[in-house]
Amino acid sequence: MNVLLLGSGGREHAFAWKISQSPLLSQLYIAPGNPGTAQLGINLPFGYADFTAIVDTIRTHQIELVIVGPEEPLVKGVRDFIESQEDLQHVGIVGPGALGAQLEGSKDFSKNFMHAHGVPTAASRTFTKETGEEGLAYLATQSLPIVLKADGLAAGKGVIIAQSHAEAEKAFKEMIYDAKFGEASSKVVIEQFLRGIELSVFVLTDGENYVVLPEAKDYKRIGENDEGLNTGGMGAVSPVPFATERFMELVKQKVIEPTIQGLKSDNIPYQGFIFIGLMNHEGEPYVIEYNARMGDPETEVVLPRIESDFLSLLLAAARGELKNESLQISNQYAVTTMVVAGGYPEDYRKGDIMSGIEKVEEALVFHAGTREQDGQIVTSGGRVMALTGTSNTLERAIQKSQRAAQTIQFEGKNFRRDIGLDVLRYKS
Repeated sequence: MNVLLLGSGGREHAFAWKISQSPLLSQLYIAPGNPGTAQLGINLPFGYADFTAIVDTIRTHQIELVIVGPEEPLVKGVRDFIESQEDLQHVGIVGPGALGAQLEGSKDFSKNFMHAHGVPTAASRTFTKETGEEGLAYLATQSLPIVLKADGLAAGKGVIIAQSHAEAEKAFKEMIYDAKFGEASSKVVIEQFLRGIELSVFVLTDGENYVVLPEAKDYKRIGENDEGLNTGGMGAVSPVPFATERFMELVKQKVIEPTIQGLKSDNIPYQGFIFIGLMNHEGEPYVIEYNARMGDPETEVVLPRIESDFLSLLLAAARGELKNESLQISNQYAVTTMVVAGGYPEDYRKGDIMSGIEKVEEALVFHAGTREQDGQIVTSGGRVMALTGTSNTLERAIQKSQRAAQTIQFEGKNFRRDIGLDVLRYKS
C-alpha cells in the first residue's frame, strides 16, 4: 500500500524508519520530510498544514493510509478535511479529528474532560484576560511551587513552574496580558503542583480497542540535573523501571480506560495515538497532560522496542480492527540523546554544516532539524538530531547514544550528558 506521513522532525524520521520495514508498504511519501526521511521514501515539497496539497497527493499517489505526526494539523482539522472529500472515504487516517485533538489543543478542554470522566489529575482553575484579577487573587492563595499552563499549543514551552508567588504573578501577567505565547495564552490554567516521578505512556486506539506501547521517560530541561529552561525534549529512555506491572495496571484502570470510554460517551470519534503524561504521585497515577500524537523524542526510543509490524498496527487502528492485532515488545533498553543548536531553546543558530553522521555505527540516527544544502547536511532547527542506542543493558544503551552524540559535529552543538543516568541510579 502507499502511505502518506505528515511531518518533518525526528518523530517522523523514526516513523518512516519503522514503517519502511513492513512488507505491507509499497511506497512511502513524507510531507515535507527531512534528509533522513528522504533515504526511506519520497519527500514532498509542501508543508504538513497544506490541506489542499495533502488531498491532491492522496488522489495522485493512490494513498491508502495517512499518518499525522505533529499536533498542529490535527488541531486544525486535517482529518476532518480529508473526510469531507467524498471520493476519499476509503482512506485510513491515524490521528483524531479537530474535536478529539482538543485533548492537546486546549488545556482547559482536557482538564474539564478529565474531571468529567473521573481521570485523576491535579486541581486547577482557568482564567482569561477578563478574569485576570481573579486569577491573580487565586495565585496568592496557592502553595508553592505553582504550575501555569498556556491553554493552547505553545511548541512544548507553554508551561511555567513558578518557585515564588512573585514569579507566578509575573508569568501570569506575561501570558494573559502580554500574550507571551500569542493566542495560546489567551487562557491560562493554574494548576496544583504534584511531586513524584514523571512517565510518558502511549496508547494507540481505534476508538473501541487499544494497545499500550512501550512507556518512556523524557528530559525536558536544557541543562543537566534537570536545570535551566524547558525545551521540546533533550532525550528519552525506555523502559522505565518505576513503571511496574502494578503501576501500569493502575494506569489502565484509572486513566486509559476512563479516557477511551469518556471519548465514546462524549461522541468524540478517535482513531490514533493518545500520549498520556503521568505523574507517579505516592504510587498513584495522575495525568499531567494529554497529547493527540506521539511524543518527540519519546518516539525515537519507543519504536525501536516494537517488534510487531508497526504499519499493520496503524492500519488496524485506522480501520477499527485493533482487536485483531497483537503487540510484541522487545526487552531491550533504548536511550535517545538529542543534539541541539547553540542558543536553543531561545534564539538559536541555523545553517551550520554537519559532519560525522556517517561515522555513527552503534546508534540509530534520526534527523530532526536538518536540511540539505549544496550536497551537505546543515542545521535548520533547534533540536537537530536524535541518536538512539539500544542494548540488553541500560548502561550500554546510554554509552551508545552518548558516543553517537559526541561523534556528530557542528558549530555550537549542545547535548545533555546525563540522559538515563537517573534511571540507572534508580535501578541500582
